[in-house]
Amino acid sequence: MPRVKRSVAGRKRRREVLEQAKGYYSARGKHYKAAHEQVLHSGVYAYRDRRARKGDFRRLWITRINAAARDNGLSYSRFISGLRAADIEIDRKMLAELAVNQPDAFAQLAERAKAGLEAAS
Repeated sequence: MPRVKRSVAGRKRRREVLEQAKGYYSARGKHYKAAHEQVLHSGVYAYRDRRARKGDFRRLWITRINAAARDNGLSYSRFISGLRAADIEIDRKMLAELAVNQPDAFAQLAERAKAGLEAAS
C-alpha cells in the first residue's frame, strides 16, 4: 500500500488557519497550534453572539420605549398592555424607532394606549 504524502494539503490547511487568525495577539496569530485553538473558539463566540445580539437589541428597544412612555405618563408595561387593549399591533423595533425619531407619533400611540387601558378597566 503506498504511503500518503500530506505536505501540500497539510500546508494549505495550516495556511488557511493562520490566515483566519491574522491580527490575533502574539502566538495566537503566528503559531499554528495556538492559532487553530483560537480560531475554533472564535467561531464559537461568533455563533453564540449572533444569537445574543438579537436579545441585546430587544433590551435596547425596550429601554428606549420605556423612556419615551414615561415622558408620556405611562410605564413600559402599562404602555404595552394599553396598545394590546387598543388592538394596535406594532413591534418593539418600530416603537423604539418612533420613540427616537418621531416623538409626536409616539405620543399619539401613548394616547391610544391610555384610551385602551381605560376601555379595558
